[in-house]
Amino acid sequence: MRDRSGSPCPRRRGHPTDNTAIITDPAAPRLRTRLTRFDHEVRGIIRAHGAKPGSSTLLDGVFWSDELKQTTYERSRAFEVNRVDPAGLRHIADVIRKQYHQESVLTFRCLPRDAPDTDAVEIQAPGVSPTRLHDALLADLPLAKKLTAELGVDWDTAEVRYGDEEFVG
Repeated sequence: MRDRSGSPCPRRRGHPTDNTAIITDPAAPRLRTRLTRFDHEVRGIIRAHGAKPGSSTLLDGVFWSDELKQTTYERSRAFEVNRVDPAGLRHIADVIRKQYHQESVLTFRCLPRDAPDTDAVEIQAPGVSPTRLHDALLADLPLAKKLTAELGVDWDTAEVRYGDEEFVG
């Protein structure tokens, strides 16, 4: 499977972090870590659960904590996970979530656009800083609240998550 640019699309991927702190400063030194030991440890977890780890990529991003009702900057890694079915990927993500005390771990499966299970889009936009992403997400909250109200849902009972496909947690 290839993406719009013709690049191969990894079939399954997890996006965990080892960070548990709320980071509000986009220049915080913790956001410069390479997560090298974390990379090694997560690869071990993937192998221990019968899958094969592929490449791993550092990511800078923003996470919305549903528990704390706020955003945090965070550094994470995207791991390609091979030789695993959707249930296995979900299980591995849950093991990582528990081991690193995370609220959730994002997973993504590449599927054809018209596949029945397709319910997410992953967009990689070069040149967008975590600060711009953070500010845009916060700015879109009023729009999301308005849409939720128009659908007849009480915003305080809605689950709000940012990400793609599934949060295992």
